[in-house]
Amino acid sequence: MTSREQILAKVLANQPNAQPLPADLSTAFPAANPLEAFATVLTNIGGNFVEVKDFNAIKDYISTHFAGQRIVSTLSELAELSEQGWENQDPHTYANVELAVINAHFGVAENAAVWITEDLMHQRAVPFICQQLAIVLSKNEIVQTMHDAYLKIGSAEYGFGSFIAGPSKTADIEQSLVLGAHGPKGMTIFVID
Repeated sequence: MTSREQILAKVLANQPNAQPLPADLSTAFPAANPLEAFATVLTNIGGNFVEVKDFNAIKDYISTHFAGQRIVSTLSELAELSEQGWENQDPHTYANVELAVINAHFGVAENAAVWITEDLMHQRAVPFICQQLAIVLSKNEIVQTMHDAYLKIGSAEYGFGSFIAGPSKTADIEQSLVLGAHGPKGMTIFVID
Protein backbone atom coordinates (compact mmCIF):
# COMPACT_ATOMS: atom_id res chain seq x y z
CA MET A 1 0.00 0.00 0.00
CA THR A 2 1.43 3.39 -1.00
CA SER A 3 1.68 6.27 1.48
CA ARG A 4 -1.18 8.00 -0.37
CA GLU A 5 -3.37 4.92 -0.02
CA GLN A 6 -2.47 4.66 3.68
CA ILE A 7 -3.44 8.29 4.31
CA LEU A 8 -6.73 7.93 2.43
CA ALA A 9 -7.53 4.70 4.29
CA LYS A 10 -6.94 6.45 7.64
CA VAL A 11 -9.14 9.38 6.61
CA LEU A 12 -11.89 7.00 5.49
CA ALA A 13 -11.67 5.04 8.75
CA ASN A 14 -11.89 8.17 10.92
CA GLN A 15 -14.78 10.08 9.44
CA PRO A 16 -17.52 11.51 11.64
CA ASN A 17 -20.99 10.01 11.55
CA ALA A 18 -23.09 11.24 8.63
CA GLN A 19 -25.54 14.01 9.45
CA PRO A 20 -28.67 14.76 7.44
CA LEU A 21 -28.65 17.99 5.46
CA PRO A 22 -31.02 20.76 6.53
CA ALA A 23 -34.42 20.35 4.91
CA ASP A 24 -34.49 23.80 3.29
CA LEU A 25 -31.42 25.05 1.45
CA SER A 26 -33.16 27.91 -0.33
CA THR A 27 -31.98 31.50 -0.18
CA ALA A 28 -33.62 34.86 -0.70
CA PHE A 29 -31.80 35.46 -4.01
CA PRO A 30 -34.17 34.03 -6.64
CA ALA A 31 -34.45 36.56 -9.43
CA ALA A 32 -37.58 37.11 -11.48
CA ASN A 33 -35.50 36.53 -14.61
CA PRO A 34 -32.47 34.25 -14.01
CA LEU A 35 -31.10 34.96 -17.50
CA GLU A 36 -31.05 38.72 -16.87
CA ALA A 37 -29.51 38.21 -13.42
CA PHE A 38 -26.83 35.96 -14.91
CA ALA A 39 -26.03 38.53 -17.62
CA THR A 40 -25.81 41.40 -15.11
CA VAL A 41 -23.54 39.54 -12.71
CA LEU A 42 -21.30 38.24 -15.51
CA THR A 43 -20.86 41.75 -16.91
CA ASN A 44 -20.16 43.15 -13.43
CA ILE A 45 -17.37 40.62 -12.83
CA GLY A 46 -15.65 41.38 -16.13
CA GLY A 47 -17.18 38.74 -18.39
CA ASN A 48 -18.84 39.16 -21.76
CA PHE A 49 -22.46 38.01 -22.18
CA VAL A 50 -23.51 37.23 -25.76
CA GLU A 51 -27.00 35.92 -26.44
CA VAL A 52 -27.16 33.99 -29.73
CA LYS A 53 -29.80 32.15 -31.73
CA ASP A 54 -27.60 29.34 -33.03
CA PHE A 55 -24.07 28.11 -33.66
CA ASN A 56 -23.81 30.16 -36.87
CA ALA A 57 -23.99 33.31 -34.74
CA ILE A 58 -21.21 31.93 -32.53
CA LYS A 59 -19.10 31.17 -35.63
CA ASP A 60 -19.61 34.72 -36.89
CA TYR A 61 -18.61 36.20 -33.53
CA ILE A 62 -15.48 34.06 -33.27
CA SER A 63 -14.49 34.75 -36.89
CA THR A 64 -14.85 38.48 -36.28
CA HIS A 65 -13.04 38.64 -32.93
CA PHE A 66 -10.44 35.87 -33.17
CA ALA A 67 -9.53 35.52 -36.85
CA GLY A 68 -6.10 34.00 -37.47
CA GLN A 69 -5.50 32.94 -33.88
CA ARG A 70 -5.11 29.51 -32.29
CA ILE A 71 -8.59 28.27 -31.39
CA VAL A 72 -9.55 24.96 -29.81
CA SER A 73 -13.09 23.78 -29.25
CA THR A 74 -14.70 20.70 -27.80
CA LEU A 75 -17.91 21.34 -29.73
CA SER A 76 -18.44 19.47 -32.99
CA GLU A 77 -20.60 22.36 -34.24
CA LEU A 78 -17.48 24.58 -34.20
CA ALA A 79 -15.04 22.03 -35.65
CA GLU A 80 -14.35 24.14 -38.75
CA LEU A 81 -12.96 26.95 -36.55
CA SER A 82 -11.02 24.66 -34.21
CA GLU A 83 -7.55 23.23 -34.52
CA GLN A 84 -7.88 19.51 -35.22
CA GLY A 85 -6.24 16.80 -33.09
CA TRP A 86 -5.50 19.11 -30.16
CA GLU A 87 -7.11 16.91 -27.52
CA ASN A 88 -5.20 14.97 -24.86
CA GLN A 89 -1.75 16.41 -25.51
CA ASP A 90 0.80 17.59 -22.99
CA PRO A 91 -0.87 20.52 -21.15
CA HIS A 92 2.14 22.75 -21.90
CA THR A 93 1.22 22.68 -25.59
CA TYR A 94 -1.90 24.75 -24.84
CA ALA A 95 0.03 27.76 -23.50
CA ASN A 96 -0.45 29.65 -26.77
CA VAL A 97 -4.17 28.91 -27.23
CA GLU A 98 -5.86 32.25 -27.75
CA LEU A 99 -9.44 30.98 -27.49
CA ALA A 100 -10.87 27.80 -26.01
CA VAL A 101 -14.58 27.14 -26.58
CA ILE A 102 -16.27 24.55 -24.40
CA ASN A 103 -19.75 23.64 -23.28
CA ALA A 104 -21.08 23.97 -19.74
CA HIS A 105 -23.57 21.76 -17.95
CA PHE A 106 -25.36 24.76 -16.43
CA GLY A 107 -24.90 28.29 -15.10
CA VAL A 108 -25.75 29.94 -11.77
CA ALA A 109 -27.59 33.28 -11.81
CA GLU A 110 -26.41 34.57 -8.41
CA ASN A 111 -22.69 34.55 -9.30
CA ALA A 112 -22.54 33.87 -13.08
CA ALA A 113 -20.55 30.69 -12.49
CA VAL A 114 -20.76 27.81 -14.93
CA TRP A 115 -20.33 24.14 -13.97
CA ILE A 116 -17.93 22.24 -16.21
CA THR A 117 -16.65 18.70 -15.79
CA GLU A 118 -13.67 17.00 -17.34
CA ASP A 119 -15.76 15.23 -19.97
CA LEU A 120 -16.65 18.66 -21.43
CA MET A 121 -13.07 19.99 -21.24
CA HIS A 122 -11.26 17.09 -22.96
CA GLN A 123 -8.13 18.33 -21.15
CA ARG A 124 -8.25 19.79 -17.64
CA ALA A 125 -5.70 22.52 -18.34
CA VAL A 126 -7.54 24.06 -21.30
CA PRO A 127 -10.05 26.36 -19.53
CA PHE A 128 -7.34 27.67 -17.22
CA ILE A 129 -4.35 28.08 -19.54
CA CYS A 130 -5.99 29.69 -22.58
CA GLN A 131 -5.88 33.46 -23.08
CA GLN A 132 -9.63 33.75 -23.68
CA LEU A 133 -12.31 31.31 -22.57
CA ALA A 134 -15.69 31.02 -24.28
CA ILE A 135 -18.50 28.93 -22.87
CA VAL A 136 -21.62 27.79 -24.68
CA LEU A 137 -24.57 27.61 -22.30
CA SER A 138 -28.22 26.79 -22.95
CA LYS A 139 -30.47 29.57 -21.65
CA ASN A 140 -32.71 26.87 -20.16
CA GLU A 141 -29.82 25.62 -18.03
CA ILE A 142 -29.46 28.53 -15.60
CA VAL A 143 -30.28 27.84 -11.97
CA GLN A 144 -30.88 30.56 -9.40
CA THR A 145 -28.33 29.88 -6.63
CA MET A 146 -25.35 27.73 -5.68
CA HIS A 147 -27.72 25.74 -3.45
CA ASP A 148 -29.70 24.89 -6.59
CA ALA A 149 -26.44 24.10 -8.38
CA TYR A 150 -25.38 21.56 -5.77
CA LEU A 151 -28.82 19.99 -5.83
CA LYS A 152 -28.54 19.74 -9.63
CA ILE A 153 -25.09 18.12 -9.41
CA GLY A 154 -26.45 15.73 -6.79
CA SER A 155 -24.52 12.50 -6.71
CA ALA A 156 -23.33 12.72 -10.32
CA GLU A 157 -20.10 10.87 -11.04
CA TYR A 158 -17.25 12.84 -12.54
CA GLY A 159 -13.46 12.77 -12.27
CA PHE A 160 -12.91 16.52 -12.15
CA GLY A 161 -15.29 19.47 -12.14
CA SER A 162 -15.08 23.19 -11.60
CA PHE A 163 -17.27 26.23 -11.23
CA ILE A 164 -15.79 29.04 -13.32
CA ALA A 165 -17.02 32.62 -12.97
CA GLY A 166 -15.68 35.34 -15.22
CA PRO A 167 -12.06 35.96 -16.14
CA SER A 168 -9.51 35.39 -13.42
CA LYS A 169 -8.82 38.45 -11.36
CA THR A 170 -6.90 39.72 -8.38
CA ALA A 171 -6.66 43.01 -6.52
CA ASP A 172 -4.04 41.86 -4.02
CA ILE A 173 -1.21 43.93 -5.44
CA GLU A 174 -1.51 47.62 -4.58
CA GLN A 175 -5.30 47.19 -4.60
CA SER A 176 -5.37 47.40 -8.39
CA LEU A 177 -7.75 45.04 -10.15
CA VAL A 178 -5.90 42.85 -12.64
CA LEU A 179 -7.84 40.59 -15.02
CA GLY A 180 -6.12 37.45 -16.26
CA ALA A 181 -3.68 37.29 -13.37
CA HIS A 182 -3.78 33.51 -13.06
CA GLY A 183 -6.01 32.25 -15.84
CA PRO A 184 -7.90 33.51 -18.88
CA LYS A 185 -7.77 37.26 -19.46
CA GLY A 186 -11.32 37.24 -20.71
CA MET A 187 -14.43 35.09 -20.60
CA THR A 188 -17.31 35.17 -23.04
CA ILE A 189 -20.47 33.20 -22.41
CA PHE A 190 -22.61 32.45 -25.43
CA VAL A 191 -26.14 31.84 -24.22
CA ILE A 192 -27.98 29.88 -26.87
CA ASP A 193 -31.69 29.02 -27.31
